[in-house]
Amino acid sequence: MRIAQVAPLYESVPPRLYGGTERVVSWLTEKLVSLGHDVTLFASGDSVTNARLVPVCKQALRLDAQCIDPSAHHTLMVEQVFNRAEQFDLIHFHIDYLPFSLSRRVQVPCITTLHGRQDLPDLVPLYREFSEVPLISISDAQRQPLPWVNWVGTVHHGLPADSLLQKKGKGGYLAFLGRVSPEKGVDRAIEIAIRSGMKLKIAAKVDRGDREYFERKIKPLLNHPLVEFIGEIGASEKQEFLGNAAALLFPIQWPEPFGLVMIESMACGTPVIAHPFGSVPEIIPDGVAGFLVRDLDEAVEAVKRLGDLDRRECRRHFELNFTDERMARDYVKAYNRLIRPKSASMTVEEGALNWMELESPTPSTT
Repeated sequence: MRIAQVAPLYESVPPRLYGGTERVVSWLTEKLVSLGHDVTLFASGDSVTNARLVPVCKQALRLDAQCIDPSAHHTLMVEQVFNRAEQFDLIHFHIDYLPFSLSRRVQVPCITTLHGRQDLPDLVPLYREFSEVPLISISDAQRQPLPWVNWVGTVHHGLPADSLLQKKGKGGYLAFLGRVSPEKGVDRAIEIAIRSGMKLKIAAKVDRGDREYFERKIKPLLNHPLVEFIGEIGASEKQEFLGNAAALLFPIQWPEPFGLVMIESMACGTPVIAHPFGSVPEIIPDGVAGFLVRDLDEAVEAVKRLGDLDRRECRRHFELNFTDERMARDYVKAYNRLIRPKSASMTVEEGALNWMELESPTPSTT
């Protein structure tokens, strides 16, 4: 199958430091290539891939001091993609609604994975206009504000099984990994750690838009002896950071679309203590790979109960549900529903190809 993957340009694919969507695009792209598909990746020029790379800009826009308007680069990329549309059997976008207008004007099937929150009022008239556009959700919870759009399927993220390995969590600390913003709950993580009497290590990115919040709300909390602020870390540092932690704190205050750090933590055998908002109940089985807690009191109690959990079960839950192999095959099923809609909708008894046959790559014609 000839597949175009279209990534955001804010980070490289994979990102050098923080970056969720671009990292998922990288894992998906590389696995599709390994499965035998002919993949073209539209991304920043500093991306690294085994696919065919079409560099739209020289480097990740977040690292480009000369970049003032990221929308200009993304608009140019959309034009370049559709100029080459006939070269592909399917185009897979990861840039929200930017390609919707042009996608309804080409014959090549297009699909978009939505990576962000969908509960914003501004999105309702947009999706009513483009209600036919095929969409993939990254959790069932992400769909709830827009149940009437053209959801083709839900595909949970997955990462390579050998990219993070189970460790014993002997570091004696709690971990917070992600981004400093009000909805991510780093202030609540600090309170949980202090009330538990346990050290907290914070590995977090501070975006320019969150700098004022960080200076005003979070920075004064970092003076406590139990709190260590590490800052932004890259993929190579996650193994030690997460693997040595007793637990990951994920006290979010918003409808999280997925929460990649949760499966990264489970891959290391590290349980997750999280508020059950958004996707969290889909990802973390309570009492198996962590604890779902409704408030700070329950979170503090959960820290005391970490000894009840088996880190091997955390890793096992990851291996069964959140690998790149499973993610890629789920996407191939979705692709085939668009490319071969009649075959994909038929049952085996009706003589259609089964899913194993549908997942086999078709020979490239390029």
